[in-house]
Amino acid sequence: MNTFKVGFSRVNIDPPLGIAVHGYYVPRFASEILDSLTASAVAFSMGSAAKDAECWNPDTGRYVKNTDLGSNEENIVLISIDNCGLREGQCTEFRNYIALRTGLKAENVILQCTHTHTGPFTEESDMFDFDPEPVKEYANFLKVRLADAALAALRDLKPARMGFIVGRAPERVAYIRRYKMKDGTTWTCPPINDPNIVHPIGELDQRVNVLRFDREAGDTIVLVNYGLHADCLNLDKISADWPGVMRDVFETVVTDAKCVFFNGCEGDVGSTHVYPEGGDMNDTLISFDNEMKSVGMARFIGRTLAGTLLQVYDKAEYVDVDSIAVMHETVAIPANKPAPEDLPRAHKFKELHEAGRDCDIPYTAMELTTVVAEAIRMCNLENGPDEFMLDLTGLKIGPVAFVGIPGEPFTDIGRQIKTAEGWRCILPMCLTNGSEGYYPMKEAFDEGGYEARSSDFKGGVAERIIEGGKKLLDNLK
Repeated sequence: MNTFKVGFSRVNIDPPLGIAVHGYYVPRFASEILDSLTASAVAFSMGSAAKDAECWNPDTGRYVKNTDLGSNEENIVLISIDNCGLREGQCTEFRNYIALRTGLKAENVILQCTHTHTGPFTEESDMFDFDPEPVKEYANFLKVRLADAALAALRDLKPARMGFIVGRAPERVAYIRRYKMKDGTTWTCPPINDPNIVHPIGELDQRVNVLRFDREAGDTIVLVNYGLHADCLNLDKISADWPGVMRDVFETVVTDAKCVFFNGCEGDVGSTHVYPEGGDMNDTLISFDNEMKSVGMARFIGRTLAGTLLQVYDKAEYVDVDSIAVMHETVAIPANKPAPEDLPRAHKFKELHEAGRDCDIPYTAMELTTVVAEAIRMCNLENGPDEFMLDLTGLKIGPVAFVGIPGEPFTDIGRQIKTAEGWRCILPMCLTNGSEGYYPMKEAFDEGGYEARSSDFKGGVAERIIEGGKKLLDNLK
């Protein structure tokens, strides 16, 4: 008889100081570690013993396979990484390496980023120039640490039972960040109290999905899924942002549990209230991109969502886990190639940005970020490709399913995927096995705004992801 098992490990992934910080189109370099970055690995098994798939050869200084120790190829590892996002090619490299170290199938390794905007780059970027050597060194370090985490989680497998519950985030935590303006345009992150704001475009999904795995002779593992940008700080300091606060607060209160966060469909969701009232501005500032950001803001959101988790944690409904599985679905998306007449302006803005002359681009705040991101997108796609192949990842754990999307989906993508029938709970995840850009709803490409204008994909990308995600869920049943 199969026995459902769950393993856990957490490793530190702090970068060296001075490394380029990922998250904005302006240069930032790490000046200190405000709070540590981590990678948390959760391993799942249906009864096969956790087998070591490597041994260290001191003569060569390398890990080598030990075929006498068996295989972990039917097990699954899901890793939450405190990083803004890892591109698909790098995720593939990391997953193959983890497979080599652990004996897992590469397709059974799932990497997901929390989307903190105060973590390091792991590859060169078009955002701005920086010394690539520290970034390359950090990427190699991160690859090894993720494999360490996966291996330790597999070695920690213990019999478990699974419960799930859906909580609800309170007000003042998250807001749709795209707004219709009086002149008919659409702005992402308009100025606070702008009298030209008409209304937000979209509807929040305030559901907080919670899974708990109670293990024999081991800590309970709690997985949290909620869609909100982890972008509260606007600093040159390394930080896990509000997801790190949420983890720390929960684990301080529930001392026999470990909390792991998997960000949801957050592409059009931020934490700024454009009409602040009461104490909304307590311990926060308005940043260069019109958003409410500070250490206090990250603390407030992290504590608040930890409170949501604590409210529902003890009331999870336990369900049988009779099978686990991973499945992938590839979706073809046409590229958002530029019109020839738009290229001269795009090249000019890109050249000015790369020369550090944003002041010569006639825009400010989030409008500046939008035109720079749009220019970079146009220049990158000047010579194609004509389409992109996106890999969606499905994970089944009994009657519960995850759908991983390799980028930043709008909240309505998650809403619609959650309507798929035959599941007790569906957890959509952003930035899973890739960070390939924004996935706006079709109408957003007509409306405008930062996300649609910077997206590498043509209108219809969201709808194809929804279709692919539901097909994946049907095939996983």
